[in-house]
Amino acid sequence: MTCRLRLRSAWAAGSALARILALPALALATSGILQGCGGNDAQAQVPSLSQAQQVRRGAQATPWGLPYSNMPDIVPPNVRSDAYTPLTEAQMGPPIDAAKGYRIDNLGGGVYAVGDGIYSTMFVVSDVGVILADAPPTLGPKILKAIQEVANGATIVAMVYSHAHIDHIGYASELLKTNPGMQIVAHDQTLKALEFARDPKRPVPTRTFDTLDVDFPLVVGNQTLQLRYPGPNHSLGNIGIFHPGQKVLMLVDVVYPGWMMWRRMGLATDIPGYFALVKSMNARWDFNKLVAGHFQPGTKADVDTQLEFMTDLHNAVTEAIGTIPYANDALNAADAKNSWAATRDWTDRLTNHCVNKISPKWASRLAAYDVWIYEQCEALEQSIRIDGPSLR
Repeated sequence: MTCRLRLRSAWAAGSALARILALPALALATSGILQGCGGNDAQAQVPSLSQAQQVRRGAQATPWGLPYSNMPDIVPPNVRSDAYTPLTEAQMGPPIDAAKGYRIDNLGGGVYAVGDGIYSTMFVVSDVGVILADAPPTLGPKILKAIQEVANGATIVAMVYSHAHIDHIGYASELLKTNPGMQIVAHDQTLKALEFARDPKRPVPTRTFDTLDVDFPLVVGNQTLQLRYPGPNHSLGNIGIFHPGQKVLMLVDVVYPGWMMWRRMGLATDIPGYFALVKSMNARWDFNKLVAGHFQPGTKADVDTQLEFMTDLHNAVTEAIGTIPYANDALNAADAKNSWAATRDWTDRLTNHCVNKISPKWASRLAAYDVWIYEQCEALEQSIRIDGPSLR
């Protein structure tokens, strides 16, 4: 067992005093400063409390203090973890052909999902060509290979942008080179974002709509997609792309089937709007399959699971704000006069309460729960205090 694993074990199984001693040692072990880490493991030593208090990290002489009294057992941000919770076979999703580097899911009626295990998108084969939704750079040329695999010789005649983010549409310019007649369709908010960005990798849309929560039909040959902007959510202009014939919905960066959301509530531009969309999407669209932009296709059950998690998260943060006092007797007296430091101390304790409150129920239910749980609590704590409650 390496020195870091021994220290992690001491932290997980030890007494309160042992944890106090182990935390600074973990920080040292992570960077290889502790003797024996990155060198002779047999020489590894745990420093005494007095030694630990002398540790200085970073460019400024800021001492590491003792853990908060409500510090969770999950490794906090900016502390390296030797190993996160292993993924289950189900969480890893269907196998990806290593030779191809992508997987195609036939959703019926000419609708296909294609993904590499992390990013996913959708295309629809019509009698006049292909409609492609998004162009993630991680998939890149694999998109064309997947299309040719199921519709040899077909060209992309239309691309729909789900939203403006480069990680989902950053390969669009390359596809335009081989499909020069391709129209690009998006919401007007996405057009504005791309006009501002002036990114050659993301060509501006050639056709837009500006309606709110109303279906905009995109008809290509014998196929129809319904595009709808439900209001601010993950980003301005992030739309649902719905195939009514096969009841397939593509909605990106909102629900993460089987997984913890991406950091800080999926980096949502509007967290109350994000909550509202997750809460309403099962009623708003009559879908059976969800292409979520990440991981494997999901269902309405995945939406229900994420809404349940988000509700528990919201309740835990609300409870923390209402019960944990701003003042902390353990805070350095000088720092009590530093508003930023005192507020950080309070919000740290709010975050810890949130993590402790929901972890027993959720730590084993969502893939990568321990990777982003602190950031989810932090983002929602800030939103509730600044924007107001997202659930009423």
